[in-house]
Amino acid sequence: MAELWKSLPSWVRNIVVPVLVLILAWNLLMFVFGVVGALLAFAVKALVVVGIAAAVVVLVKKAARN
Repeated sequence: MAELWKSLPSWVRNIVVPVLVLILAWNLLMFVFGVVGALLAFAVKALVVVGIAAAVVVLVKKAARN
């Protein structure tokens, strides 16, 4: 691997490779943020559904008592 790295022209080692690494790192970071955001959105939606269901149960029990 060291021979391959040293055989590359200096402009490739100093410009192209760092730019590619930054692009890959940015895409990986956005993927992680996307997954975390999707999980949080799912959790919020699930909590809303559970809250609505709890309110319906409370109202139905209250209506059944009267």
